[in-house]
Amino acid sequence: MMHKRLFLVAGYSPKNIADDSLVYMAQKLSECGDVILVMDNDLPDSELDKLRPYTIYCAATRHGEYDFGSYKRAYIYAADNELTKKYEFVYMVNDSVYGPLYPLEPVLTEIESRGFDAFGLAYNNHPKKPHLQSWFIGMRPSVFLSPWYDKFMRSITKQAGKGAVISLYEHGFTRMMDAHSMKYGAIYITNGRKIYNHVRKLAQQNMPFIKKCSFTRHNGCLARQLIYALNRGDKNARDAIISGARQTLGNEYMDWLLTKNPLKIFWRGLTYTMRKIFIEGI
Repeated sequence: MMHKRLFLVAGYSPKNIADDSLVYMAQKLSECGDVILVMDNDLPDSELDKLRPYTIYCAATRHGEYDFGSYKRAYIYAADNELTKKYEFVYMVNDSVYGPLYPLEPVLTEIESRGFDAFGLAYNNHPKKPHLQSWFIGMRPSVFLSPWYDKFMRSITKQAGKGAVISLYEHGFTRMMDAHSMKYGAIYITNGRKIYNHVRKLAQQNMPFIKKCSFTRHNGCLARQLIYALNRGDKNARDAIISGARQTLGNEYMDWLLTKNPLKIFWRGLTYTMRKIFIEGI
């Protein structure tokens, strides 16, 4: 029997936990397909037990290969157990984002209908290195059952740093699509750091995820945009995201970030602007 979707999910927790936002993500993905989840950190069984109801396989062992190392392990598990042949679409999704804020099924149905061989939620149209952003990429069998994709995934190794991972694997995935004349596209077109900084604008366009680093950028100056995006989303999603952020970033930080005190908001904006002007330079 042909199944529609398989999600290869890469996770990471600096606290070695399966926080509420990751559990929520796994739950929502499982409503749209089957989930294999691999984390780049050690987890006790008590934490893995939170994820098992929503996955057909999950594992957590520190490997130091970032998200693509987890994608590799999830893919190898699926391929070696001859699972990939059973699906119409395979996705690679990582937890560098919070969400989904809204139901995913309509978004997936829309992008799957466009006929691309590979597709993402976000495409960075960088003038020199345009690429599908690797935190959410879907593929048809023309890609995920090809020998060159299998070779690409199995060749992923530990790199010196995140920059090398991005160059070799995130940018490399799009280069591979070009090399094999695959059609690809995305719903949202971004460039530079807009995926992090334009939270409100993306929310107005119904982007179902928020990048996690938006919660820690610009001395908290994105807080109003974050609150706007969270308030547009499903209440359960909002609660899970805030709870997960508290588990990772701490209650004190989240209380500071999401304050409604106008003087505190003004002061953080002022200090950020002054630092940019007089220390970092604009």
